[in-house]
Amino acid sequence: MSSGSVRLKKAGVYSAALLASSMLSGVAYAQAQSSQNTALEEVVVTAQKRSENLQDVPVSIQALGGEKLEQLQVSAFGDYVKYLPSVSFTSSGPGFGQVYMRGVASGGDGNHSGSLPSVGVYLDEQPVTTIQGALDIHVYDVARVEALAGPQGTLYGASSQAGTLRIITNKPSTAGFAAGVDAELNQVAHGDTGHALEGFVNMPLSDKVAVRLVGWDVRDGGYIDNVAGTRTYTRGDTNPANDYTINNKARVRDDYNSVYTQGGRAALRVELDDNWVVTPQVMGQVQKSNGSFSYDPKVGDLKVKRFYPESAKDKWYQAAMTIEGQVANLDVTYSGSYLKRKTETNSDYTDYSYFYDQVGYGFYWTDNAGNLVNPSQFIQGQDDYKKESHEIRIASPQDQKLRFVVGGFYQKQTHDIFQNYRIADIGSDISVPGYTGTIWLTKQQRVDRDKAVFGQAEYDITDKLMLTAGIRFFKAHNTLIGFYGYGKGYGSTGEKACFKAAVVPGSPCTNLDKGVKESGNVPKVTLTYKFDDAKLIYATYSKGFRPGGINRRSTLPPYQADYLKNYEAGWKTTWLNNSFRWNGAVFMEDWKNFQFSILGANGLTEIKNANQARIKGIESDITWVPVQGLTINAAAAYTDAKLTANYCGFTDTAGNPVTTCATPQAPDGTSLPVTPKFKANLTARYDFSWGDWDNYVQGSIVGQSASWTDLRLSDRAAFGKQKGWETFDVSGGMEKDGLSIGLYVKNLFDKRASLDRNAQCATSVCGTQYYITPNQPRTLGVKVGKAF
Repeated sequence: MSSGSVRLKKAGVYSAALLASSMLSGVAYAQAQSSQNTALEEVVVTAQKRSENLQDVPVSIQALGGEKLEQLQVSAFGDYVKYLPSVSFTSSGPGFGQVYMRGVASGGDGNHSGSLPSVGVYLDEQPVTTIQGALDIHVYDVARVEALAGPQGTLYGASSQAGTLRIITNKPSTAGFAAGVDAELNQVAHGDTGHALEGFVNMPLSDKVAVRLVGWDVRDGGYIDNVAGTRTYTRGDTNPANDYTINNKARVRDDYNSVYTQGGRAALRVELDDNWVVTPQVMGQVQKSNGSFSYDPKVGDLKVKRFYPESAKDKWYQAAMTIEGQVANLDVTYSGSYLKRKTETNSDYTDYSYFYDQVGYGFYWTDNAGNLVNPSQFIQGQDDYKKESHEIRIASPQDQKLRFVVGGFYQKQTHDIFQNYRIADIGSDISVPGYTGTIWLTKQQRVDRDKAVFGQAEYDITDKLMLTAGIRFFKAHNTLIGFYGYGKGYGSTGEKACFKAAVVPGSPCTNLDKGVKESGNVPKVTLTYKFDDAKLIYATYSKGFRPGGINRRSTLPPYQADYLKNYEAGWKTTWLNNSFRWNGAVFMEDWKNFQFSILGANGLTEIKNANQARIKGIESDITWVPVQGLTINAAAAYTDAKLTANYCGFTDTAGNPVTTCATPQAPDGTSLPVTPKFKANLTARYDFSWGDWDNYVQGSIVGQSASWTDLRLSDRAAFGKQKGWETFDVSGGMEKDGLSIGLYVKNLFDKRASLDRNAQCATSVCGTQYYITPNQPRTLGVKVGKAF
């Protein structure tokens, strides 16, 4: 066993012991502290489409309130996910993260227009999960983040198969004027400086109308260097004079992965009368990033050798409206939104062209005169997303013995795909028509439609025993049309496979036009027993789904919907005069015919239904105030996710996975990738007074065990296993009369964690050439704020 494994196991044992000792010693010690002011604040969530105390909701939820988000220095997606043990993610850079919960992850490649996400992400009442993934929303002036673990298909539908993340913003208030401004400067170790300027204002315009305006301007310093290098392409013969060498002198730069984010939010609250409130809101953000957010371990720590420009621009806005009111004694809520997102990317693709050459073909691309040209490839991409959603629901009074919520939902999301694979100097006779210098073009439009009716009812069998039952009936329709492939001058696919004229503007013709429709239902049943107002247990059976769709490679069959069955038992408890809170859940989930995305021939994503998996685990979190001013939060999750049948890598003619084969790509019992077996965090904060100032000191530790990045054994051999890691954050500050000053250090000991490993092409071509996406190196920051 390696010393790294020993350290990791010790860290895991230590974290688990720490959680257990916190809970046990808390019960013994806090008895002597009950006379002090150590009561925990009530946490209000809206997980079941209504406002409730977290401790009364029989669902596994973790909630990070606005104050907690500020205390943890949370500003982006990756900052809060690390404090949610049931959540894991992969990322190739800002705006391109994929979220997973409870081990429901198969690895592979989530390339353009792949499977819908298995975790739904909501901004207030509206879904913001695009086909590519969730928005990277800057976190400022946010009321809370809620993480709902397990299938949430009954109330949240498709893409909430494994869970739901909800970002709830602060709403306009007519109670009075409020404003604030915050400024930050920071320095990244081995990298550049950054800054943030944020502010909000809440203005009552009358006793019935209020507006809230929020804005931010943030720069994150880079820390990955693009270093000098060369790459030589061979002709495939023995004459070195025919080789072609390129260099990256024009691209060499230190700290070249900087990020610049600007955005804002404007919301209005209009109280039409005593019963009806309208809340329209507009939010938008532009995020520009440079360089790569992964490094090449063969080149060095935080270093790569790239030969072509790399950048991304992620621009989006959402217009949303919520209408709440009463008809008779029923609560009526409408929520609707329109989301438009556009991403523009430039990517180096020299690995593919180089290793494809090294496989044995030699480089052979020519110009119009027949001369050999530089065979290096790069990609220019543009993805346009439009998402429209509408939901209306009716809820009965919550003080009745029988309570219900019923509703209807509709959404339509469109993905316009443009991927331009370029070899700059190739001749027009082999280029895709209309795109000189383009060897391969993807120009397609994908549309996903989803409509549903749902209902959930609660019935108090006794004063202590409650039954909850719900179901969602859905219909899904996925279509994909357009062009992919080569021009007529090369290959047998692409333009040569076209069967009708262009339908998607900008494409030379159409060689793909398919659609698939599905329908079904997902139920949920929960039995809840309340011992008293401070303690309950529950048992749940629920089901989640993810619609199927069309493969971009037209010769492949559609992939089917996959379903997740969840069996769960949980507890919500508060002890010792409300100074100690302990919640948790144990679960077992069966994942059937799950969708698996891989890079196939020509680097094109292929999606197939794989096979079956079973996921077992336990998650728990505590909050404890042992003495006045000291707050301890701890959370952990243990997840055991494994295949329960062979993954052979192919399906039968009906699209069902074949599980009997001589040499499976992943045999029965193989652990699922991405999610570590153990993930935990611990935060201790002490608030105290010193003179006229209110002060605090805080420390956090976050860690997880090792994980794989792919399901297949061949890819595991090529990429290796990601080691476990742990990081420490510390901070301190003071506040008086609305003025606050704070200092923080993230990743205090500058530990390098591997968050993801990725490659430009399949291991059959690129072999062991992979890249590591690290966490951010040690970052020192100072913050100054003023509240009015």
